[in-house]
Amino acid sequence: MAEARWYVIHTYSGYENKVKVNIEMTIENRNLQDQILEVSVPTEDVIETKANGQKKKVTRKLYAGYVFVKMIMNDDTWYAVRNIRGVTGFVGPDGKAVPLSEEEEKKMGVGQQQSEPIYVTDVNEGDRVTVTGGAWIDTQGVVKAVNANKQTVTIIVDMFGRETPVEIGLNEIRVEK
Repeated sequence: MAEARWYVIHTYSGYENKVKVNIEMTIENRNLQDQILEVSVPTEDVIETKANGQKKKVTRKLYAGYVFVKMIMNDDTWYAVRNIRGVTGFVGPDGKAVPLSEEEEKKMGVGQQQSEPIYVTDVNEGDRVTVTGGAWIDTQGVVKAVNANKQTVTIIVDMFGRETPVEIGLNEIRVEK
């Protein structure tokens, strides 16, 4: 028996969750549980911070227009997935299904759970911010740099009469107007 691999399916934009549900129903109706093992619409939790300091947790899709399916590729599974309403085809040359490599799976986070939410803020260099938590609470400063990968900002604070750069987490600041 062949090994199950991850494949990428292209869908109409906005249909990712509907396609996922329809594939799961098809698996159940056609008893394909041993051939189509997992269906995934990768998402990430993001905490957005507005300029007024209000925080909101939002789940957003990582790959809009795509659904990932771990399956054993054969005529039955290909046909079952390809004919789901909203599916435009498999990703691969000339629409031929090509499985993801292990490196691509890791890089795209397929089949993995996100551990911490990502903080997104509309803070920019030059903005005046107030620190809302940690050792620097209630300190005001000006943003010198934003590091989205590390989820931090570097702010300039006045300490002992000198400008000093301090790195603060995005979840610990509020932008002042």
